[in-house]
Amino acid sequence: MTGTTKQAHSLDDQSDAQTANLAALKDQTQKQRDKFEFEANKAGKRIRRLTGQAIADYAMIEANDRVMVCLSGGKDSYTMLDMLLQLQKKAPINFELIAVNLDQKHPGYPEHILPEYLAAQGVEFHILEQDTYSVVKRVIPEGKTMCGLCSRLRRGALYTFAKQNRITKIALGHHRDDIVQTLFLNMFFGSKLSAMPPKLRSDDEDNIVIRPLAYVSEADIEQYADFKQFPIIPCNLCGSQDNMQRQNIKEMLRSWDKQFPGRVENVFRSLQNVRPSQLADTALFNFAGLGSHTDDGETKPQLSASDWLAGEAFGTQEFPAASIKAQAKADTLSPKARLKSSPFPLPVEVVHG
Repeated sequence: MTGTTKQAHSLDDQSDAQTANLAALKDQTQKQRDKFEFEANKAGKRIRRLTGQAIADYAMIEANDRVMVCLSGGKDSYTMLDMLLQLQKKAPINFELIAVNLDQKHPGYPEHILPEYLAAQGVEFHILEQDTYSVVKRVIPEGKTMCGLCSRLRRGALYTFAKQNRITKIALGHHRDDIVQTLFLNMFFGSKLSAMPPKLRSDDEDNIVIRPLAYVSEADIEQYADFKQFPIIPCNLCGSQDNMQRQNIKEMLRSWDKQFPGRVENVFRSLQNVRPSQLADTALFNFAGLGSHTDDGETKPQLSASDWLAGEAFGTQEFPAASIKAQAKADTLSPKARLKSSPFPLPVEVVHG
């Protein structure tokens, strides 16, 4: 065999190997694509089932409703519209869907994307224009989070449109994770136990707001939106997202769910399983009424905090304010130091032998 022949065979072998590698890579890519499509379809079915369940549980949509579907151009609102369109086709009642987007005049906002998408879907839609961006930039100091004021202005514009167009329900795209994040934000920074309800009457008393994705996880929405290739409009046009406390809470919850799968879902379920008698809100449960009756059924007099602090409950001993302050200070001391500094009689320890 000549050198030229050997070289030719070597080149043929290399070509065959490359062809085999390309075929194997193509096969692997196809398998990955098939797996992705399979998982995305599962997520889509799960989202549709949970959306329908939430709508039924809270009577979100009723016969002949005109539902305004608020679209921001994000994955959540696209998914919400997609699910409502699917459910509308098989729903046992008739209702209308009207898609609405508010163009807030952010610099660089791609205003053509949503109209083109909605027209292709055959959905009735309205694009509202209101320059809330300039207002927010004028009012909010540089470096501060703009989202609070921005959302209030946006809400006002949408509520006004709803009144003018006989809208009976306003659908927002908040999902389960948004609701749980709000719960912790209100706890950490507002000292209150509240979140986003799946359905509510607006502060102006004129609108009913619904959240059809209340049972749906953000992870499922991300997977489904990626599969559907929605034309996403990023929510960073105003540059105010980096310092949001909500983002910190979001990272905390993701870390929890990664380490303890199902924890976020359990937190959400706790919002559906509230027991006021096991909390501490006297406006929700009559703690004072427990054991407040005598044996013959009469109501015992209830003492106020000032009664207790002033010693009026005892009738014989007044506790001066100085003693009360001293006791408050003593509460921060060690047990041994607290005994030495206390203005009150020392406790007597009874030992049973």
